[in-house]
Amino acid sequence: MRRFFGKMCFGVSAWCLAAAMCVCGASAAETPSQRLRATVDQVLLVLQEPEYRNPATRAPLRAKIERQVRTVFDFEEFSARTVGKSWPSFTAEQKKRFDDAFAELLLVTYLDKIQGYNGEQVMYTGEVLSSRGDRAEVQTIVTLSDGKKVPVAYRMMLKNGQWVVYDVLIENVSLIKNYRSQFQDVLTRGTPEQLIERVVARTNELRAQEG
Repeated sequence: MRRFFGKMCFGVSAWCLAAAMCVCGASAAETPSQRLRATVDQVLLVLQEPEYRNPATRAPLRAKIERQVRTVFDFEEFSARTVGKSWPSFTAEQKKRFDDAFAELLLVTYLDKIQGYNGEQVMYTGEVLSSRGDRAEVQTIVTLSDGKKVPVAYRMMLKNGQWVVYDVLIENVSLIKNYRSQFQDVLTRGTPEQLIERVVARTNELRAQEG
């Protein structure tokens, strides 16, 4: 059995996921691809700065990325979709605590991975809009440093006049579905409170490994 909240099953450099999480909100007049391209380019520039590669000077740049993530990534939407059918069983207070805990887990897990960025390239290959124009999937190909080409798709939604990312597919594996299967294992036998505790514990474990 796979380790709870361990490595993601799709085993690809997670820096691209973190970059996806940094997509800034945009006006409806701007296409999802345009916003994604502009922001990912900015993130990659930060990753190439000498200060980011040096652990002693990385903290301010990493904090900048974290602030962007918390401002534009819809963790409430992400949490609801990831927990799935069990979400209504959470109280309002538990939903808020789970949102915060899950956001911390994602930040620790994925922003730590992009420290190993090594010049990977992103090619934008397509954009598919829903018939109502309020959902989009931006398709890209990430070329890793070893030459491997990895398909990465970003699912975005228009919310309050802004485009936000709510799911990422790496090699056709949905982040939401991957975590949902793990969360449901806990909720089938336990409670929302126990799930929150497990997420917090995993985050603390990862932070301890960093330190």
